Amino acid sequence: MYLGETVVTQTHLRKSKLGKTHEYTRHRTMVKLRCDDCNCEFQRARRQMNTKRLNNNVFHVCSNCDAKRFAQKRGVERRKVWNLSASSSLPVGKL
Repeated sequence: MYLGETVVTQTHLRKSKLGKTHEYTRHRTMVKLRCDDCNCEFQRARRQMNTKRLNNNVFHVCSNCDAKRFAQKRGVERRKVWNLSASSSLPVGKL
């Protein structure tokens, strides 16, 4: 689940040709996500993600969980829904 974005500012020091040290900053945009498998919150750099996946229409899995195993579980759940008969008494909101 997509929770939002934060900007992390990092400062670094570099040495010039003449020996002086200069401070410079780098900004990194981090995306805050919640794992759809174990429900823990994690962060990932925005540049590592496809911008089309930054919404709640797709599933997000943390590095501690197995993404392929999670995808197989979701496929089994959807297959059970597809195999339901049309005369099922299950409401549409429960699908």
